[in-house]
Amino acid sequence: MNTGGALLRPGDLLVIAAGIALTAATAAAQWGRAAPTVAQVRLDGRIVAELPLNGSHRVAIAGALGGLGDTVIEVQPGRARVAADPGPRQYCVQQGWLSRSGSVAVCAPSHITLQLAGPDGGTDTVAF
Repeated sequence: MNTGGALLRPGDLLVIAAGIALTAATAAAQWGRAAPTVAQVRLDGRIVAELPLNGSHRVAIAGALGGLGDTVIEVQPGRARVAADPGPRQYCVQQGWLSRSGSVAVCAPSHITLQLAGPDGGTDTVAF
């Protein structure tokens, strides 16, 4: 039952202000990353190709599904993608263009990953 008192108390305002500050700091940290400089292609966890993101490249990697075809990685200035993969569900192809440092496309059946890396190292977008 409301007795006519204030809906917000000073402690409530402090918690709201702290939440806004934390949200702003997190957003600044996430979107303030340096641009990626290289696309790293891994097969079974080891790097098999590092492609600079300052030009255009196209490379075919024979993965675990080698008999069905290669995984094709395409790079254009500032971005990269998995253009083709012999996997059945095409999840890594559907990721589309990656352009942020730490972004990852995983072609699980082929055992291939594509990750963009920048000078700040950063964290990846996949949590295990």
